[in-house]
Amino acid sequence: MTKKGLNLRISERRLNKLRLYAASKEKTMTQLVEDWIDRLPSPEIGDSSSTPLSQ
Repeated sequence: MTKKGLNLRISERRLNKLRLYAASKEKTMTQLVEDWIDRLPSPEIGDSSSTPLSQ
């Protein structure tokens, strides 16, 4: 699997909150984000209400 990067802009307050939460769970911020993404429902094929996933 090829790894890709993700850049996002969030407030310093949210970044610090994420850092503290990750440390308290002994996980990286990447692991937390990946876990959250993995819990999202898979889009239904043919569902025109969802934004298509770009490669």
